[in-house]
Amino acid sequence: MSASVLDMSMSVDGYIADPNDFLGGDDGERLHKWAGPQDESGPPSGPAAHFQDEWNTAGAVLAGRRTAELMDHWGGDHGGLPIFVPSHRPPGPAARWGYPLVTYVTDGIESAMAQAKAAAGDKDVQVRGAYTAQRALEAGVLDEVQIHQIPVLLGDGRRLFDVLPSQIELEIIRMIDTPEATHIRYRVLR
Repeated sequence: MSASVLDMSMSVDGYIADPNDFLGGDDGERLHKWAGPQDESGPPSGPAAHFQDEWNTAGAVLAGRRTAELMDHWGGDHGGLPIFVPSHRPPGPAARWGYPLVTYVTDGIESAMAQAKAAAGDKDVQVRGAYTAQRALEAGVLDEVQIHQIPVLLGDGRRLFDVLPSQIELEIIRMIDTPEATHIRYRVLR
């Protein structure tokens, strides 16, 4: 059975991007440096390789409209995966005509998640975007939360969990600690 998994890198003070939608640091990528190769000679290793494998074995992506548009819908697919975007407005031209694996869902987060899970089959649905994660939690359709907590304080920007409907209990199901990040995976308790 597939699970819907929010997977986000976050600063210790709760930010997923700075005020200009960059990911922190001088090069704008501080929050994602942990996921790159630890030496410049090859692919990621250690925990980064483990998470890369998780992302590569997902069956679909559910992404907020803002996130999808900032990423140009990952060029029309997310590593070959279908992308579902909950939105109250129709998609722009690129998503409408140029990206056949991108589906805009206008009848709510529950429908978007159901379609993503159907497309994923028995694989996980990777969830992207703060607002979408908050709405999925509110609707009870987010199963797990995986946070890659980066040892940096951004001090300002976009928070991951700005507005939640109420207290939400989580259960830690895995924790991996490295010098670059602490990776914590939670199950959402219902």
